[in-house]
Amino acid sequence: MQRMSDPGRRQALSVRVALAQINSTVGDLEGNTARIVQSIAGAAEAGADIIVFPELAISGYPPEDLLLRPRFISQNQSSLLEIAAHTHGPLVVVGFIDSDSDVYNSAALIDDGQVVGIYHKVFLPNYGVFDENRYFRAGHDCPVFDVGGIGIGVTICEDIWYEGGPASVQAANGAEIIVNLSASPYHRGKCDTRRQMLATRAQDNVCTFAMCNMVGGQDELVFDGGSTIVDEQGSVVAAGRPFVEDIVLADVQMESVFRARLHDPRWRKAESFIVGQCLEHSGISLPGRTFGNAKPRLAPYVPADVDPREEVYQALVLGTRDYVRKNGFETVVIGMSGGIDSTMVACIAHDALGPEHVVGVCLPSRFTAARSMTDAQMVARNLGMRLLDIPVEPAHQSFLAMLAETFAGLEADATEENLQARIRGTILMSLSNKFGWLVLTTGNKSEMATGYTTLYGDMAGGFAVLKDVPKTLVYELAAYRNSVGSSPVIPRQVIERAPSAELRPNQKDSDSLPPYDVLDSILKSYVEDDRSIAQIVALGHDPATVEKTARLVDNSEYKRRQAPPGIKITTRAFGRDRRLPITNRFHG
Repeated sequence: MQRMSDPGRRQALSVRVALAQINSTVGDLEGNTARIVQSIAGAAEAGADIIVFPELAISGYPPEDLLLRPRFISQNQSSLLEIAAHTHGPLVVVGFIDSDSDVYNSAALIDDGQVVGIYHKVFLPNYGVFDENRYFRAGHDCPVFDVGGIGIGVTICEDIWYEGGPASVQAANGAEIIVNLSASPYHRGKCDTRRQMLATRAQDNVCTFAMCNMVGGQDELVFDGGSTIVDEQGSVVAAGRPFVEDIVLADVQMESVFRARLHDPRWRKAESFIVGQCLEHSGISLPGRTFGNAKPRLAPYVPADVDPREEVYQALVLGTRDYVRKNGFETVVIGMSGGIDSTMVACIAHDALGPEHVVGVCLPSRFTAARSMTDAQMVARNLGMRLLDIPVEPAHQSFLAMLAETFAGLEADATEENLQARIRGTILMSLSNKFGWLVLTTGNKSEMATGYTTLYGDMAGGFAVLKDVPKTLVYELAAYRNSVGSSPVIPRQVIERAPSAELRPNQKDSDSLPPYDVLDSILKSYVEDDRSIAQIVALGHDPATVEKTARLVDNSEYKRRQAPPGIKITTRAFGRDRRLPITNRFHG
Protein backbone atom coordinates (compact mmCIF):
# COMPACT_ATOMS: atom_id res chain seq x y z
CA MET A 1 0.00 0.00 0.00
CA GLN A 2 1.45 3.37 -1.04
CA ARG A 3 1.79 5.59 2.05
CA MET A 4 2.58 9.23 2.65
CA SER A 5 6.34 9.73 2.92
CA ASP A 6 6.52 13.37 4.05
CA PRO A 7 6.53 13.48 7.90
CA GLY A 8 6.43 17.28 7.78
CA ARG A 9 3.14 17.31 5.92
CA ARG A 10 1.77 14.61 8.22
CA GLN A 11 2.62 16.77 11.24
CA ALA A 12 0.22 19.48 10.10
CA LEU A 13 -2.48 17.18 8.77
CA SER A 14 -5.77 16.59 10.54
CA VAL A 15 -8.83 14.68 9.41
CA ARG A 16 -12.26 15.87 10.58
CA VAL A 17 -14.41 12.83 11.36
CA ALA A 18 -18.18 13.15 11.73
CA LEU A 19 -20.33 10.46 13.30
CA ALA A 20 -23.98 10.86 12.31
CA GLN A 21 -25.94 8.92 14.95
CA ILE A 22 -29.41 8.84 13.43
CA ASN A 23 -32.71 7.24 14.37
CA SER A 24 -33.47 4.82 11.54
CA THR A 25 -36.76 2.95 11.37
CA VAL A 26 -36.74 -0.66 10.20
CA GLY A 27 -38.21 -0.92 6.71
CA ASP A 28 -38.59 2.83 6.16
CA LEU A 29 -36.13 2.94 3.29
CA GLU A 30 -37.40 6.24 1.95
CA GLY A 31 -37.43 7.95 5.34
CA ASN A 32 -34.04 6.58 6.35
CA THR A 33 -32.54 7.69 3.05
CA ALA A 34 -33.87 11.22 3.51
CA ARG A 35 -32.44 11.30 7.04
CA ILE A 36 -29.02 10.18 5.78
CA VAL A 37 -28.95 12.73 2.96
CA GLN A 38 -29.91 15.51 5.37
CA SER A 39 -27.19 14.45 7.81
CA ILE A 40 -24.57 14.38 5.05
CA ALA A 41 -25.40 17.99 4.23
CA GLY A 42 -25.18 19.03 7.90
CA ALA A 43 -21.88 17.28 8.52
CA ALA A 44 -20.39 18.60 5.27
CA GLU A 45 -21.33 22.14 6.32
CA ALA A 46 -19.42 21.52 9.56
CA GLY A 47 -16.29 20.74 7.53
CA ALA A 48 -16.29 16.94 7.83
CA ASP A 49 -13.77 14.98 5.75
CA ILE A 50 -15.35 11.61 6.61
CA ILE A 51 -18.99 11.05 7.60
CA VAL A 52 -19.87 7.74 9.26
CA PHE A 53 -23.39 6.36 9.76
CA PRO A 54 -24.62 3.47 11.93
CA GLU A 55 -24.85 -0.21 11.03
CA LEU A 56 -27.62 -0.93 8.50
CA ALA A 57 -28.65 2.72 8.62
CA ILE A 58 -30.52 2.38 5.32
CA SER A 59 -32.63 -0.64 6.27
CA GLY A 60 -32.85 -0.07 10.02
CA TYR A 61 -31.67 -2.61 12.58
CA PRO A 62 -32.54 -5.41 13.09
CA PRO A 63 -34.51 -6.05 9.88
CA GLU A 64 -35.07 -9.71 10.85
CA ASP A 65 -37.18 -11.68 8.33
CA LEU A 66 -37.46 -8.70 5.99
CA LEU A 67 -34.07 -10.03 4.89
CA LEU A 68 -35.87 -13.01 3.38
CA ARG A 69 -37.64 -10.73 0.90
CA PRO A 70 -35.57 -10.07 -2.26
CA ARG A 71 -37.49 -6.87 -3.03
CA PHE A 72 -36.52 -5.39 0.32
CA ILE A 73 -32.87 -6.11 -0.35
CA SER A 74 -32.95 -4.65 -3.86
CA GLN A 75 -34.76 -1.49 -2.72
CA ASN A 76 -32.18 -0.97 0.02
CA GLN A 77 -29.48 -1.15 -2.65
CA SER A 78 -31.36 1.40 -4.78
CA SER A 79 -31.45 3.66 -1.70
CA LEU A 80 -27.67 3.38 -1.46
CA LEU A 81 -27.31 4.64 -5.03
CA GLU A 82 -29.67 7.52 -4.27
CA ILE A 83 -27.53 8.46 -1.26
CA ALA A 84 -24.38 8.25 -3.37
CA ALA A 85 -25.87 10.72 -5.84
CA HIS A 86 -26.08 13.29 -3.01
CA THR A 87 -22.50 12.72 -1.86
CA HIS A 88 -20.04 15.35 -3.03
CA GLY A 89 -17.11 16.49 -0.90
CA PRO A 90 -16.67 14.31 2.18
CA LEU A 91 -16.19 10.57 2.14
CA VAL A 92 -19.33 8.82 3.41
CA VAL A 93 -19.48 5.41 5.08
CA VAL A 94 -23.01 4.03 5.43
CA GLY A 95 -24.49 0.70 6.48
CA PHE A 96 -26.60 -1.30 4.03
CA ILE A 97 -27.46 -4.85 2.89
CA ASP A 98 -25.19 -6.16 0.14
CA SER A 99 -25.86 -9.30 -1.87
CA ASP A 100 -24.38 -11.54 -4.52
CA SER A 101 -25.24 -15.21 -4.19
CA ASP A 102 -25.87 -14.52 -0.50
CA VAL A 103 -26.62 -11.58 1.82
CA TYR A 104 -24.11 -9.52 3.83
CA ASN A 105 -24.32 -6.98 6.63
CA SER A 106 -22.26 -4.33 4.88
CA ALA A 107 -20.74 -0.87 4.85
CA ALA A 108 -20.31 1.16 1.65
CA LEU A 109 -17.59 3.78 1.19
CA ILE A 110 -18.84 6.55 -1.10
CA ASP A 111 -16.57 9.11 -2.76
CA ASP A 112 -17.90 11.89 -4.99
CA GLY A 113 -21.09 10.10 -6.00
CA GLN A 114 -19.55 6.66 -6.46
CA VAL A 115 -19.47 3.57 -4.26
CA VAL A 116 -15.71 2.91 -4.21
CA GLY A 117 -15.52 0.14 -1.64
CA ILE A 118 -17.65 -2.32 0.34
CA TYR A 119 -16.88 -4.05 3.60
CA HIS A 120 -18.71 -7.18 4.77
CA LYS A 121 -19.12 -7.74 8.52
CA VAL A 122 -16.87 -10.56 9.69
CA PHE A 123 -18.16 -11.45 13.15
CA LEU A 124 -21.91 -12.09 13.15
CA PRO A 125 -23.32 -12.07 16.71
CA ASN A 126 -25.71 -14.87 17.55
CA TYR A 127 -26.41 -14.51 21.26
CA GLY A 128 -28.75 -12.51 23.48
CA VAL A 129 -30.89 -10.31 21.24
CA PHE A 130 -28.79 -11.02 18.14
CA ASP A 131 -29.59 -13.58 15.45
CA GLU A 132 -27.38 -12.58 12.53
CA ASN A 133 -26.24 -16.09 11.55
CA ARG A 134 -29.85 -16.74 10.57
CA TYR A 135 -29.62 -14.17 7.80
CA PHE A 136 -26.09 -13.14 6.81
CA ARG A 137 -22.95 -14.69 5.42
CA ALA A 138 -19.78 -13.57 7.17
CA GLY A 139 -17.17 -11.56 5.31
CA HIS A 140 -13.46 -12.34 5.37
CA ASP A 141 -11.71 -9.41 3.66
CA CYS A 142 -10.37 -6.50 5.75
CA PRO A 143 -9.64 -3.67 3.29
CA VAL A 144 -7.64 -0.56 4.08
CA PHE A 145 -8.48 2.54 2.05
CA ASP A 146 -5.54 4.80 1.17
CA VAL A 147 -6.89 8.33 1.09
CA GLY A 148 -4.16 10.86 0.36
CA GLY A 149 -1.67 8.67 2.20
CA ILE A 150 -3.91 8.16 5.22
CA GLY A 151 -5.00 4.57 5.95
CA ILE A 152 -8.66 4.13 6.85
CA GLY A 153 -10.21 0.86 8.01
CA VAL A 154 -13.93 0.13 8.05
CA THR A 155 -15.54 -2.32 10.48
CA ILE A 156 -19.07 -3.10 11.66
CA CYS A 157 -20.19 -3.36 15.29
CA GLU A 158 -19.18 -6.82 16.61
CA ASP A 159 -15.95 -6.75 14.61
CA ILE A 160 -14.23 -4.44 17.10
CA TRP A 161 -15.27 -6.41 20.17
CA TYR A 162 -12.73 -9.11 19.27
CA GLU A 163 -9.07 -8.70 20.12
CA GLY A 164 -6.99 -9.41 17.04
CA GLY A 165 -10.06 -9.12 14.78
CA PRO A 166 -10.58 -7.17 11.54
CA ALA A 167 -9.53 -3.85 13.07
CA SER A 168 -6.19 -5.32 14.12
CA VAL A 169 -5.63 -6.74 10.64
CA GLN A 170 -6.38 -3.32 9.16
CA ALA A 171 -4.16 -1.50 11.65
CA ALA A 172 -1.30 -3.91 10.96
CA ASN A 173 -1.66 -3.11 7.28
CA GLY A 174 -1.53 0.66 7.57
CA ALA A 175 -4.91 1.83 8.89
CA GLU A 176 -4.52 4.82 11.21
CA ILE A 177 -8.23 5.56 11.59
CA ILE A 178 -10.68 2.70 12.16
CA VAL A 179 -14.32 3.64 11.69
CA ASN A 180 -17.00 1.37 13.10
CA LEU A 181 -20.67 1.33 12.16
CA SER A 182 -22.69 0.07 15.13
CA ALA A 183 -26.19 -0.84 16.19
CA SER A 184 -25.30 -1.65 19.78
CA PRO A 185 -28.46 -1.89 21.93
CA TYR A 186 -28.68 -0.39 25.37
CA HIS A 187 -28.68 -1.99 28.76
CA ARG A 188 -27.59 -0.52 32.07
CA GLY A 189 -23.84 0.08 32.07
CA LYS A 190 -23.40 -0.65 28.35
CA CYS A 191 -22.04 2.81 27.52
CA ASP A 192 -19.16 2.47 29.99
CA THR A 193 -18.40 -1.04 28.71
CA ARG A 194 -18.25 0.22 25.12
CA ARG A 195 -15.91 3.05 25.95
CA GLN A 196 -13.57 0.79 27.88
CA MET A 197 -13.49 -1.61 24.94
CA LEU A 198 -12.82 1.21 22.45
CA ALA A 199 -10.01 2.56 24.61
CA THR A 200 -8.42 -0.88 24.75
CA ARG A 201 -8.66 -1.38 20.97
CA ALA A 202 -7.20 2.06 20.29
CA GLN A 203 -4.27 1.51 22.64
CA ASP A 204 -3.55 -2.02 21.41
CA ASN A 205 -3.66 -1.02 17.75
CA VAL A 206 -2.18 2.48 18.21
CA CYS A 207 -4.74 4.23 16.07
CA THR A 208 -7.87 6.33 16.31
CA PHE A 209 -11.20 4.52 16.64
CA ALA A 210 -14.47 6.22 15.64
CA MET A 211 -17.64 4.28 16.50
CA CYS A 212 -20.98 5.57 15.22
CA ASN A 213 -23.86 3.99 17.12
CA MET A 214 -27.53 4.04 16.18
CA VAL A 215 -30.06 5.85 18.36
CA GLY A 216 -33.77 5.12 18.79
CA GLY A 217 -36.27 2.48 19.79
CA GLN A 218 -37.02 -0.64 17.77
CA ASP A 219 -39.62 -2.95 19.32
CA GLU A 220 -38.03 -4.15 22.61
CA LEU A 221 -34.62 -2.64 21.85
CA VAL A 222 -33.34 0.86 22.53
CA PHE A 223 -30.19 2.15 20.87
CA ASP A 224 -28.61 4.84 23.00
CA GLY A 225 -26.28 6.54 20.54
CA GLY A 226 -23.28 7.70 22.54
CA SER A 227 -21.11 7.58 19.42
CA THR A 228 -17.49 7.91 20.44
CA ILE A 229 -14.11 8.87 19.01
CA VAL A 230 -11.01 7.80 20.96
CA ASP A 231 -7.42 8.66 20.10
CA GLU A 232 -4.41 6.35 19.93
CA GLN A 233 -3.88 6.77 23.68
CA GLY A 234 -7.40 5.51 24.41
CA SER A 235 -8.67 8.94 25.46
CA VAL A 236 -12.15 10.06 24.43
CA VAL A 237 -11.88 13.12 22.19
CA ALA A 238 -15.57 13.40 21.29
CA ALA A 239 -18.81 11.64 22.17
CA GLY A 240 -22.43 11.96 21.13
CA ARG A 241 -25.30 12.80 23.42
CA PRO A 242 -27.20 9.74 24.65
CA PHE A 243 -30.71 8.93 23.42
CA VAL A 244 -30.93 11.74 20.83
CA GLU A 245 -29.82 12.19 17.25
CA ASP A 246 -26.48 13.95 17.05
CA ILE A 247 -23.50 14.68 14.81
CA VAL A 248 -20.22 14.09 16.61
CA LEU A 249 -17.16 15.92 15.27
CA ALA A 250 -13.46 15.53 16.04
CA ASP A 251 -10.23 16.49 14.33
CA VAL A 252 -7.86 13.52 14.22
CA GLN A 253 -4.24 14.65 14.28
CA MET A 254 -2.39 12.20 12.06
CA GLU A 255 1.04 13.15 13.39
CA SER A 256 -0.05 11.96 16.84
CA VAL A 257 -0.78 8.48 15.52
CA PHE A 258 2.49 8.41 13.58
CA ARG A 259 4.51 9.52 16.61
CA ALA A 260 2.79 7.04 18.94
CA ARG A 261 3.64 4.18 16.61
CA LEU A 262 7.27 5.24 16.50
CA HIS A 263 7.39 5.03 20.30
CA ASP A 264 5.41 1.82 20.85
CA PRO A 265 7.57 -1.35 20.62
CA ARG A 266 4.49 -3.58 20.91
CA TRP A 267 3.39 -2.35 17.52
CA ARG A 268 6.46 -3.74 15.77
CA LYS A 269 6.02 -7.18 17.34
CA ALA A 270 2.29 -7.62 16.98
CA GLU A 271 1.94 -7.52 13.22
CA SER A 272 3.22 -11.03 12.52
CA PHE A 273 0.72 -12.53 14.95
CA ILE A 274 -2.26 -10.58 13.65
CA VAL A 275 -1.83 -11.19 9.93
CA GLY A 276 -1.50 -14.91 10.55
CA GLN A 277 -5.25 -15.16 11.09
CA CYS A 278 -7.59 -16.56 8.46
CA LEU A 279 -8.65 -13.08 7.38
CA GLU A 280 -7.66 -11.53 4.09
CA HIS A 281 -6.38 -8.02 3.56
CA SER A 282 -6.66 -5.76 0.54
CA GLY A 283 -5.53 -2.22 -0.17
CA ILE A 284 -7.73 0.22 -2.05
CA SER A 285 -6.38 3.58 -3.16
CA LEU A 286 -8.55 6.62 -3.85
CA PRO A 287 -6.48 8.66 -6.32
CA GLY A 288 -6.87 12.39 -6.17
CA ARG A 289 -8.58 12.40 -2.77
CA THR A 290 -6.76 14.39 -0.08
CA PHE A 291 -7.48 15.73 3.38
CA GLY A 292 -6.22 18.74 5.26
CA ASN A 293 -8.27 21.75 4.15
CA ALA A 294 -8.33 24.54 6.73
CA LYS A 295 -11.38 24.41 9.00
CA PRO A 296 -12.68 26.43 11.94
CA ARG A 297 -11.46 25.03 15.25
CA LEU A 298 -13.87 22.76 17.11
CA ALA A 299 -14.83 23.43 20.70
CA PRO A 300 -13.01 21.07 23.09
CA TYR A 301 -14.89 18.00 24.25
CA VAL A 302 -16.21 18.23 27.78
CA PRO A 303 -17.50 14.92 29.20
CA ALA A 304 -20.85 15.08 30.95
CA ASP A 305 -21.69 13.28 34.16
CA VAL A 306 -24.83 11.17 33.79
CA ASP A 307 -26.92 9.96 36.71
CA PRO A 308 -27.34 6.17 36.19
CA ARG A 309 -31.04 6.56 37.00
CA GLU A 310 -31.38 9.25 34.34
CA GLU A 311 -29.78 6.92 31.78
CA VAL A 312 -32.39 4.22 32.43
CA TYR A 313 -35.22 6.73 32.53
CA GLN A 314 -34.24 8.28 29.20
CA ALA A 315 -34.01 4.81 27.65
CA LEU A 316 -37.58 4.13 28.76
CA VAL A 317 -38.78 7.48 27.45
CA LEU A 318 -37.13 6.99 24.05
CA GLY A 319 -38.27 3.38 23.77
CA THR A 320 -41.86 4.36 24.56
CA ARG A 321 -41.91 7.36 22.23
CA ASP A 322 -40.52 5.44 19.26
CA TYR A 323 -42.71 2.37 19.78
CA VAL A 324 -45.83 4.55 19.90
CA ARG A 325 -44.92 6.90 17.08
CA LYS A 326 -43.25 4.43 14.72
CA ASN A 327 -46.29 2.17 14.95
CA GLY A 328 -48.69 4.94 14.01
CA PHE A 329 -50.27 5.79 17.38
CA GLU A 330 -50.74 9.27 18.79
CA THR A 331 -52.26 8.68 22.24
CA VAL A 332 -51.79 6.09 24.97
CA VAL A 333 -54.13 4.96 27.74
CA ILE A 334 -53.04 3.72 31.17
CA GLY A 335 -54.97 2.09 34.00
CA MET A 336 -54.21 4.35 36.98
CA SER A 337 -54.36 2.60 40.35
CA GLY A 338 -52.64 5.24 42.46
CA GLY A 339 -49.68 2.84 42.85
CA ILE A 340 -46.04 3.40 42.05
CA ASP A 341 -45.99 1.34 38.80
CA SER A 342 -48.89 3.02 37.00
CA THR A 343 -47.62 6.39 38.23
CA MET A 344 -44.18 5.67 36.80
CA VAL A 345 -45.64 4.61 33.43
CA ALA A 346 -47.71 7.81 33.35
CA CYS A 347 -44.59 9.92 33.98
CA ILE A 348 -42.64 8.15 31.22
CA ALA A 349 -45.54 8.47 28.76
CA HIS A 350 -45.95 12.15 29.66
CA ASP A 351 -42.26 12.83 29.01
CA ALA A 352 -42.27 10.76 25.82
CA LEU A 353 -45.45 12.04 24.19
CA GLY A 354 -46.69 15.12 26.04
CA PRO A 355 -49.66 15.29 28.46
CA GLU A 356 -52.19 15.84 25.67
CA HIS A 357 -51.41 12.35 24.35
CA VAL A 358 -51.77 10.46 27.66
CA VAL A 359 -55.10 9.33 29.10
CA GLY A 360 -55.38 7.74 32.53
CA VAL A 361 -58.33 5.63 33.67
CA CYS A 362 -59.33 4.97 37.28
CA LEU A 363 -61.03 1.55 37.49
CA PRO A 364 -62.12 1.20 41.13
CA SER A 365 -63.75 -1.87 42.66
CA ARG A 366 -65.20 -2.48 46.13
CA PHE A 367 -61.65 -3.21 47.36
CA THR A 368 -60.13 0.02 46.07
CA ALA A 369 -59.16 2.37 48.87
CA ALA A 370 -60.28 5.98 48.60
CA ARG A 371 -56.67 7.12 48.93
CA SER A 372 -55.80 5.16 45.78
CA MET A 373 -58.19 7.26 43.70
CA THR A 374 -57.03 10.45 45.43
CA ASP A 375 -53.40 9.62 44.64
CA ALA A 376 -54.20 8.82 41.00
CA GLN A 377 -56.05 12.13 40.66
CA MET A 378 -53.13 14.02 42.19
CA VAL A 379 -50.66 12.40 39.77
CA ALA A 380 -52.88 13.21 36.78
CA ARG A 381 -53.22 16.79 37.95
CA ASN A 382 -49.48 17.17 38.47
CA LEU A 383 -48.80 15.82 34.98
CA GLY A 384 -51.60 17.76 33.32
CA MET A 385 -53.10 14.61 31.77
CA ARG A 386 -56.71 13.57 31.28
CA LEU A 387 -58.19 11.11 33.79
CA LEU A 388 -61.35 9.05 33.30
CA ASP A 389 -63.29 7.29 36.06
CA ILE A 390 -64.92 3.97 35.10
CA PRO A 391 -65.84 1.75 38.10
CA VAL A 392 -65.59 -2.00 37.51
CA GLU A 393 -67.92 -2.95 40.37
CA PRO A 394 -71.13 -3.28 38.27
CA ALA A 395 -69.43 -5.62 35.81
CA HIS A 396 -67.79 -7.59 38.64
CA GLN A 397 -71.16 -8.11 40.34
CA SER A 398 -72.67 -9.28 37.07
CA PHE A 399 -69.89 -11.82 36.51
CA LEU A 400 -70.22 -13.16 40.04
CA ALA A 401 -73.97 -13.55 39.61
CA MET A 402 -73.52 -15.21 36.24
CA LEU A 403 -71.02 -17.71 37.68
CA ALA A 404 -72.77 -18.26 41.03
CA GLU A 405 -74.52 -21.49 40.05
CA THR A 406 -71.41 -22.98 38.47
CA PHE A 407 -69.24 -21.98 41.45
CA ALA A 408 -71.78 -23.06 44.08
CA GLY A 409 -70.18 -24.69 47.12
CA LEU A 410 -66.67 -23.50 46.27
CA GLU A 411 -64.68 -21.01 48.33
CA ALA A 412 -63.80 -17.68 46.79
CA ASP A 413 -60.16 -17.55 45.68
CA ALA A 414 -57.93 -15.93 43.09
CA THR A 415 -60.60 -16.57 40.46
CA GLU A 416 -62.86 -13.86 41.84
CA GLU A 417 -59.87 -11.56 42.37
CA ASN A 418 -58.63 -11.97 38.81
CA LEU A 419 -62.08 -11.26 37.42
CA GLN A 420 -61.57 -7.64 38.46
CA ALA A 421 -58.25 -7.43 36.64
CA ARG A 422 -59.76 -8.99 33.51
CA ILE A 423 -62.68 -6.57 33.55
CA ARG A 424 -60.19 -3.73 33.76
CA GLY A 425 -58.27 -5.16 30.82
CA THR A 426 -61.48 -5.41 28.79
CA ILE A 427 -62.36 -1.78 29.52
CA LEU A 428 -58.91 -0.52 28.56
CA MET A 429 -58.92 -2.53 25.34
CA SER A 430 -62.41 -1.22 24.55
CA LEU A 431 -61.13 2.34 24.88
CA SER A 432 -58.24 1.38 22.63
CA ASN A 433 -60.60 0.00 19.99
CA LYS A 434 -62.97 2.95 20.12
CA PHE A 435 -60.46 5.81 20.15
CA GLY A 436 -57.34 4.26 18.62
CA TRP A 437 -55.34 4.60 21.83
CA LEU A 438 -52.46 2.24 22.60
CA VAL A 439 -52.77 0.55 25.99
CA LEU A 440 -49.59 0.75 28.09
CA THR A 441 -49.45 -2.02 30.69
CA THR A 442 -47.95 -1.26 34.10
CA GLY A 443 -46.43 -4.54 35.32
CA ASN A 444 -42.76 -4.54 36.33
CA LYS A 445 -40.08 -7.23 35.88
CA SER A 446 -40.42 -8.56 39.43
CA GLU A 447 -44.12 -9.25 38.81
CA MET A 448 -43.57 -10.65 35.33
CA ALA A 449 -40.84 -12.95 36.64
CA THR A 450 -42.97 -14.46 39.41
CA GLY A 451 -46.28 -14.50 37.57
CA TYR A 452 -47.76 -11.95 39.96
CA THR A 453 -49.89 -10.74 37.08
CA THR A 454 -53.25 -11.65 35.57
CA LEU A 455 -53.31 -13.11 32.09
CA TYR A 456 -55.81 -11.12 29.97
CA GLY A 457 -56.10 -8.69 32.89
CA ASP A 458 -53.31 -6.29 33.86
CA MET A 459 -51.17 -7.98 31.17
CA ALA A 460 -53.62 -6.92 28.43
CA GLY A 461 -52.22 -4.14 26.28
CA GLY A 462 -49.93 -3.14 23.46
CA PHE A 463 -46.66 -2.21 25.16
CA ALA A 464 -45.15 -3.04 28.56
CA VAL A 465 -43.03 -0.06 29.55
CA LEU A 466 -41.69 -1.55 32.81
CA LYS A 467 -41.42 -5.16 31.63
CA ASP A 468 -37.65 -5.25 32.25
CA VAL A 469 -37.58 -2.87 35.24
CA PRO A 470 -37.33 -4.58 38.67
CA LYS A 471 -39.59 -3.17 41.39
CA THR A 472 -36.69 -1.79 43.41
CA LEU A 473 -35.50 0.11 40.33
CA VAL A 474 -39.02 1.53 39.85
CA TYR A 475 -38.60 3.27 43.20
CA GLU A 476 -35.19 4.60 42.19
CA LEU A 477 -36.65 5.99 38.96
CA ALA A 478 -39.47 7.62 40.92
CA ALA A 479 -36.93 9.39 43.13
CA TYR A 480 -35.03 10.52 40.02
CA ARG A 481 -38.19 11.83 38.32
CA ASN A 482 -39.11 13.82 41.41
CA SER A 483 -35.66 15.44 41.35
CA VAL A 484 -36.30 16.85 37.86
CA GLY A 485 -38.15 20.12 37.41
CA SER A 486 -39.36 22.73 39.81
CA SER A 487 -41.42 20.42 42.04
CA PRO A 488 -42.03 16.68 42.53
CA VAL A 489 -44.83 15.16 40.44
CA ILE A 490 -45.08 11.85 42.32
CA PRO A 491 -46.72 12.30 45.75
CA ARG A 492 -44.65 11.03 48.66
CA GLN A 493 -47.46 8.77 49.82
CA VAL A 494 -47.38 6.93 46.48
CA ILE A 495 -43.71 6.11 47.01
CA GLU A 496 -44.04 5.23 50.70
CA ARG A 497 -47.26 3.19 50.53
CA ALA A 498 -47.00 -0.61 50.73
CA PRO A 499 -47.67 -2.09 47.25
CA SER A 500 -51.06 -3.79 46.82
CA ALA A 501 -53.11 -5.19 43.94
CA GLU A 502 -56.29 -4.30 45.90
CA LEU A 503 -58.18 -7.36 44.70
CA ARG A 504 -59.26 -8.44 48.19
CA PRO A 505 -59.55 -6.74 51.61
CA ASN A 506 -56.27 -5.49 53.10
CA GLN A 507 -54.21 -7.20 50.39
CA LYS A 508 -50.47 -6.49 50.13
CA ASP A 509 -47.87 -7.77 47.67
CA SER A 510 -45.88 -9.09 50.64
CA ASP A 511 -48.71 -11.58 51.31
CA SER A 512 -47.64 -13.49 48.19
CA LEU A 513 -44.06 -12.43 47.53
CA PRO A 514 -40.87 -11.89 49.53
CA PRO A 515 -39.91 -8.25 50.22
CA TYR A 516 -38.92 -6.70 46.91
CA ASP A 517 -35.33 -5.99 47.92
CA VAL A 518 -34.89 -9.69 48.69
CA LEU A 519 -36.91 -10.84 45.69
CA ASP A 520 -35.07 -8.68 43.17
CA SER A 521 -31.69 -9.90 44.39
CA ILE A 522 -32.78 -13.52 43.92
CA LEU A 523 -34.31 -12.77 40.52
CA LYS A 524 -31.11 -11.08 39.35
CA SER A 525 -29.18 -14.24 40.17
CA TYR A 526 -31.73 -16.71 38.79
CA VAL A 527 -33.04 -14.90 35.71
CA GLU A 528 -30.15 -12.71 34.55
CA ASP A 529 -27.10 -14.62 35.83
CA ASP A 530 -28.48 -18.20 35.45
CA ARG A 531 -27.27 -19.21 38.91
CA SER A 532 -28.67 -22.42 40.37
CA ILE A 533 -30.81 -22.56 43.49
CA ALA A 534 -27.87 -23.95 45.47
CA GLN A 535 -25.59 -21.15 44.28
CA ILE A 536 -28.14 -18.49 45.23
CA VAL A 537 -28.60 -20.01 48.68
CA ALA A 538 -24.82 -19.96 49.08
CA LEU A 539 -24.97 -16.18 48.58
CA GLY A 540 -26.85 -15.97 51.89
CA HIS A 541 -30.51 -16.21 50.88
CA ASP A 542 -33.10 -18.27 52.74
CA PRO A 543 -33.41 -21.69 51.01
CA ALA A 544 -37.22 -21.81 51.17
CA THR A 545 -37.49 -18.31 49.72
CA VAL A 546 -35.12 -19.14 46.87
CA GLU A 547 -36.94 -22.38 46.09
CA LYS A 548 -40.32 -20.65 46.07
CA THR A 549 -39.08 -17.83 43.86
CA ALA A 550 -37.49 -20.21 41.36
CA ARG A 551 -40.70 -22.23 41.08
CA LEU A 552 -42.75 -19.08 40.53
CA VAL A 553 -40.38 -18.04 37.74
CA ASP A 554 -40.39 -21.47 36.09
CA ASN A 555 -44.15 -21.90 36.31
CA SER A 556 -44.88 -18.50 34.77
CA GLU A 557 -43.12 -18.96 31.44
CA TYR A 558 -46.45 -19.54 29.64
CA LYS A 559 -47.72 -16.17 30.89
CA ARG A 560 -44.66 -14.27 29.75
CA ARG A 561 -44.95 -15.71 26.24
CA GLN A 562 -48.32 -13.96 25.98
CA ALA A 563 -47.17 -10.62 27.34
CA PRO A 564 -46.77 -7.54 25.11
CA PRO A 565 -43.27 -6.44 24.15
CA GLY A 566 -41.39 -4.18 26.53
CA ILE A 567 -38.18 -2.18 26.69
CA LYS A 568 -34.93 -4.01 27.42
CA ILE A 569 -32.82 -2.22 30.04
CA THR A 570 -31.06 -5.11 31.83
CA THR A 571 -28.44 -7.54 30.57
CA ARG A 572 -31.07 -10.28 30.17
CA ALA A 573 -34.65 -9.37 29.44
CA PHE A 574 -37.63 -11.68 29.08
CA GLY A 575 -38.46 -12.25 25.43
CA ARG A 576 -35.60 -11.66 22.99
CA ASP A 577 -32.88 -12.44 25.53
CA ARG A 578 -34.13 -15.24 27.77
CA ARG A 579 -35.61 -18.12 25.78
CA LEU A 580 -36.75 -21.06 27.88
CA PRO A 581 -39.23 -23.75 26.84
CA ILE A 582 -42.73 -23.54 28.28
CA THR A 583 -42.95 -27.32 28.58
CA ASN A 584 -39.99 -27.99 30.83
CA ARG A 585 -39.47 -30.30 33.82
CA PHE A 586 -35.98 -29.19 34.75
CA HIS A 587 -35.85 -27.20 37.99
CA GLY A 588 -32.98 -25.80 39.96
